[in-house]
Formats: sequence, structure tokens, C-alpha cells
Amino acid sequence: MQAIKDELDRRAIQIMRDNDRGGYTIPTHGLYPYQWNWDSAFAALGFAAFDPARAWRELEILYSGQWLDGMVPHILFHRPDPGYFPGPDVWQCRGPLPSSGITQPPVSLSFARRLYEANPAMGAVPVRMLFDPMRRWVQWFMAWRQHEGAICIAHPWESGRDNAADWDKAMAAIDPADVGHYVRRDLDHVHAAMRPTKDDYDRYIWLVQRGRRLGWHAPSLAVDQPFFVADPTMTFTLMRGVRDLIWLGEQQGLPTASLWNDLQMLEQGAETLWNPEIRAYDSRNALDGEFSGTLSNASFLAWYGGIDRPELAGTLAEVLAPLPYGVPSLALQDPRFDPKRYWRGPVWGVLNMLVGMGLEDFGHPQGQMLRQTTGRLIASHGFAEYFDPRDGAPAGGGSFTWTAAVWLAWAGVSIELA
Repeated sequence: MQAIKDELDRRAIQIMRDNDRGGYTIPTHGLYPYQWNWDSAFAALGFAAFDPARAWRELEILYSGQWLDGMVPHILFHRPDPGYFPGPDVWQCRGPLPSSGITQPPVSLSFARRLYEANPAMGAVPVRMLFDPMRRWVQWFMAWRQHEGAICIAHPWESGRDNAADWDKAMAAIDPADVGHYVRRDLDHVHAAMRPTKDDYDRYIWLVQRGRRLGWHAPSLAVDQPFFVADPTMTFTLMRGVRDLIWLGEQQGLPTASLWNDLQMLEQGAETLWNPEIRAYDSRNALDGEFSGTLSNASFLAWYGGIDRPELAGTLAEVLAPLPYGVPSLALQDPRFDPKRYWRGPVWGVLNMLVGMGLEDFGHPQGQMLRQTTGRLIASHGFAEYFDPRDGAPAGGGSFTWTAAVWLAWAGVSIELA
């Protein structure tokens, strides 16, 4: 069995190296040719397993794209690539590097702590360099994405869960009739059955066009928001990130007072996402207060954020029971469940990891179970972007950076392949 694990380690490292573009990492060739925010943070964890200095460089390059107002964009367009849409010519943003005008889940705040804990001597200088940029990003979230203490998204792409069923009701309120003609490039690389629909894409592009018209000016964008949804992914990853940033600040004697206030507000906001009807945390439309009624893998990030709610463990057990490969992006019993369409059913190694890490923090045996399950999934079905939750069939892009990183940092550690 050790020989099998060694071979999987070798393959994962090779994927990381193949997708390395000299300081930053792309998710996979073709489909995603740029640096994505939370993908890049997972890449840093993967590099940490065999090249710690390169891991810190990944985060430093990510934060080099931070805007003056504190936002860290969801895509940095380091090199032109006509095979991707929408590119920098569509976004027309104003950051220090060509970028998108929205952000993504701030998992890099927590992963910086993991890198530091693995090697404090190496991490001291990068932490001192990155601490203020990371704190300013937290301030940006609290200023422009906070509603009743929960963190909202202003575009489905911000959540990282692009076409999740959570957004259906809120997106339906947008009329994209005037979006005009555009040509998608994602369908050149992946079958349409695995990707968001055209109706989804019309609304995605409509929101991008609105941001461009307003110059990506945060105060202007906040007026008459057409889409603003409180998201468990954002809320719980920021909660965890603020906790870890406080810890890093205390290790290095850096100021943390404002972060304690942010953490208190986030803890209060998280409870506004508890939906008693589904016995889980849920997305909430900030414009009308309605829950989405969606059981997703993000519903179970509460442990990762630092909340241990007894009822949630029972709900998780019910969601996991009929499926062998971890937490689906949409519960099997939901009529909208689609086993291969992106965030509407498939299992994602990265979400298995975040949920599993949170469960492990609280000593729940389901955490170790998820680690083993994810390891066997990758060992059996490869380093795909995501997987069919029923049989593990690979889907989406192949040779995927963050799946390789999940293996190296978590799923492949002490795995039992038998």
C-alpha cells in the first residue's frame, strides 16, 4: 500500500509543477488559465508538502493583486489567454494587476496560519509582510459584503460555488435581456452537461456588465444591489480566517483589536443563517430575508468556522448516508440534484476537506471518515476537478491543482487504501 501512496504523491506533485506558472498556479490547463483566488490558496497548501518557500510565494503573488480598497480579486490575469471568457477586456478593472472585479472565499487567511505553524522560522517574514494586506481584506468584507453580521456575495462567482442551487431564487429576479451576444469558452473544454446553463451565464455576465458600468466602485455597487445573498461559504471561511489571523498577529506581536470586533460580529451573523426548516445553515437573500432552503456542502462549514451545533451533525449524517464519497454540493433528496453539473450535486475534494477539518477540530469521527473517503476517491478516480457523488466518476477539468493539493495536504495523509 505504501507504494500506491508514493505513486499518488508523485502524481500530485507533478500536477502541481505542471500547473505552476512561476510564482502562481493555474487550476488546470485550458479551462482555467489564470490565477484563481481560493484555488491559489489551496495550491499553497499543496506546495507546502514539498516546497515551503514556493508555498509562501503563491500567497505573496495572490496578494500583489490586492486593490487599494482592500479587495483581493477572484482572478488575476497575469498573461493574456484568448481561450478564456470573460477576460480582462470584459471586466475592465482598476487594480494593480489585470483582474476581475469581485472576490472569493478568504481561505488564504487560514492557510497562512497552516504554513506558519509548519515552519515558524520560515514563516515569520511572510506573515509580517502579509498581515496588513490580509487585515485590510477583512475590513473590506466587513464594509462591503456584510449584512446583519453574515457575509454576502454580490455575484455567484464570488462564492466559489458558481451555479449552486442557493442562488436560484435571487438570480431569477435579474432580467438579462439586454446582455448582448458573447461566446463562452468553458464549453470548448468541458461538456455542457457539466457546466452552468446559458440562463445562468446570461445573469453572470449581466452582473459583470453592471459592475463595469459603475467602475467597480464599491459604494456605487452597493446602491440598489440586484443580487446580494448571505452565504455560508463566505461567512464561515471568513470566521475561520479572522480567528487564524488573530492567532498569527499574536504570534508576531501585531495589532488584533479590530479583528476581535469583526469576529464577534461574524459569530452573531452566522446565526442568522440557521434555517430550522432544514436543520442546517443556509443561504439567505439579504434583499428580502428569505432562505434558499438548500442543503449544500457549504451548510456544513460551521465546524470549520468554529461553531459546533448538535443538530447539524444529525443533518450531515442524513446527507452522507446514501452517498459513498463525501458531502455533495446539493443533497441527493433535492429535486434539483444533478450529479455532474458543477455545484448542483457533485462532490468536491476541497469542500470535503474544509468540512472534514472542521469536524476534526471538534473531535467528531465524521471528520476522519471524510478524510479517508476523500483519499480513496482520489486514489480510485484521479485528480479531477470534482466527482459524481454516486459512483465517483471524474468530472469537470482534469489534472486539477486543488485536488492534488487536497491529497498532499490532507486526504493522502495516513490514508488506508485497503
